[in-house]
Amino acid sequence: MPSNNSKKIFEGLISRTKIYLILIAILLIAICIMNVEYILPSILLYILILIYTYWSNQKRRTELSEHLQDLTFHVDKVAKNTLINSPFPLIIAETNGNIVWKSTKFIKEFANVDIANILNDLLKQIKLEIENNEENPERSIHKEYEIGNKIYEISGKYTKAKDEYMLTLYFLDETNYIELQKEHDDSQICIGLVMIDNFEEVNQRIQDEEKPTLIAQIETTIYDWATTFEGLVVKSERDTFVVVFEKRYLAMLEENKFNILDTIKELELTNKMQITLSISVSNEGESNYQKYKSAQAGLDIALGRGGDQAVVRENAKYYFFGGKTQELEKRTKVKARIVSHALEELMQEAKNVMIMGHTNGDMDSMGSSMGIYRLARTLGVEAYIVYNATGVSLESFIETAKQEKEYDEVIINKSEALSKITSETLLIIVDTHKKNYVEVPELLEETNKIVLIDHHRKSPDYIESPLLSFHEVYASSASELVTEILEYAEKEVELSTIEAESLYAGIMMDTKNFTFKTGVRTFEAAAYLRKCGVDIIKVKKWFQSDLKTYNKISKIVENAEIVNDSIGISVYTENDKDANLICAKAADELLTISDITASFVIGQLGDKVCISGRSIGDINVQIILEKLGGGGHITLAGAQVEGMTMEEVKQELMNRINEYFSEISS
Repeated sequence: MPSNNSKKIFEGLISRTKIYLILIAILLIAICIMNVEYILPSILLYILILIYTYWSNQKRRTELSEHLQDLTFHVDKVAKNTLINSPFPLIIAETNGNIVWKSTKFIKEFANVDIANILNDLLKQIKLEIENNEENPERSIHKEYEIGNKIYEISGKYTKAKDEYMLTLYFLDETNYIELQKEHDDSQICIGLVMIDNFEEVNQRIQDEEKPTLIAQIETTIYDWATTFEGLVVKSERDTFVVVFEKRYLAMLEENKFNILDTIKELELTNKMQITLSISVSNEGESNYQKYKSAQAGLDIALGRGGDQAVVRENAKYYFFGGKTQELEKRTKVKARIVSHALEELMQEAKNVMIMGHTNGDMDSMGSSMGIYRLARTLGVEAYIVYNATGVSLESFIETAKQEKEYDEVIINKSEALSKITSETLLIIVDTHKKNYVEVPELLEETNKIVLIDHHRKSPDYIESPLLSFHEVYASSASELVTEILEYAEKEVELSTIEAESLYAGIMMDTKNFTFKTGVRTFEAAAYLRKCGVDIIKVKKWFQSDLKTYNKISKIVENAEIVNDSIGISVYTENDKDANLICAKAADELLTISDITASFVIGQLGDKVCISGRSIGDINVQIILEKLGGGGHITLAGAQVEGMTMEEVKQELMNRINEYFSEISS
């Protein structure tokens, strides 16, 4: 039987022949009109032409058909030979697991492998992928699959056959290519920075004759550590080292959790003072210089989180190791004075000043905001405080503040803030450094003139490139930092009573009445505020709970369960707009119970689940809650989780606690 193509060719030939016959007929008719004697000969001639034409066409049709059939036979033969003798393993199969045909190469390639079960699993996966992507116009398959000790790139085509799909699959051995690619990736350079956190403090506290020995001990420890991963160490400053090594060793360092952090603390010093390191490693960047700059940014984060930890920048994410010890205070008054003078200059250059704390603001964010506001007004600069929260956390204080006409107009909400801010506005962020945790994140897009004043451990989602940053994790609170700024201002700042009391209250709240995270500078700041006329009894009243709230807290404490022998966990089940405040107070209350060294209280805050974590210092609640998207300090931290129920959050919290203890014990 001729194919469709041969039919088209025959039809083309017949069409042209008809045209020729018509032309001949017209010519013979013209001759006969001119001379009637040629009529009979013309008819006979035309009949002969028709007979010859028919015979010729039939012969041509037969020859063409035979040629096409011969060509088709050879093409089919070549195609079959190609399939049979394919240089790659090849199968024809159905997605139900039925193998229609295997090439000789396929049989040899997988002679020593239990290929039946592997193919069955592979075909199930392919069927699922096809059904999930039925609109694929190419009907092609591309998949990487491990068989035996090799990795294959599986490619081919499929077509629908009754209720199943018919597949033609080639198995291309990509093992050598993948190994070569991995070798290339492993040989890429990683840049690391190692800084001695407390070099100056240790250097000041040891005898001059001991200093060379100490420095030699530290350097030897770092050099010995680097030899375990064939790293090159270059000392760039007195307390900083640059480390260069291949990426293949990064996984080993992570697995060992950068054990040099513990090794360096074991150095024996006569003054019994521990040495701690901050380490930053990066493999991101097209050039080694870019990797170095990325490592520098990571080191800033490590130091901003209190030091004694390693930060790895990999796959566009930060990974943290260590950081489980309490921060050591090492601030200097010089920095506070420099920041104070620089802030004054920025304020005087700005059109206006807008001060913003974190979402669901507390006394620390409000107190530090009011202190910065007074500095701006002292310089004659227009200033506003953005407060957009609802609930009782600051309700009592806000009512008191707005009794003064000045603050009734100064404390503005989100819509007012967005209408007043311009590109010339100086936006000052207090008590947070996280992009998504500020009161009104939209304000960050309206101006590039941003100042940060914060005391929390630095998180990966920090606000980048502020004009001025006063980020001191060793401080008790943002209110303490702002108080120091006011102390060292060039122009004397006269705080009103409520401003001094709000700053004092901020310090009181974050130190839990001067119990936690309290240093010498904390008491100096409190003394300065006390001189400004702080009424301690009045401040104390702002923290009092009404009977209804106290009963809620008591119920939460009553329902607490103890896990890991010393951690109290409780759930506040009511859907309360003040859940974050109640959870925080309940977590504080749980710590007053003997044998509880850390507490977590979970509550529902709108469409989010909030967690408040507290610790007496033995357990780092910041590391635990950071893994749930939160942050804070070793003794005080919080988190807000979206898209999960309270039970799911509780289970996830338990997993993170267990993970924390397993990391400590390993």
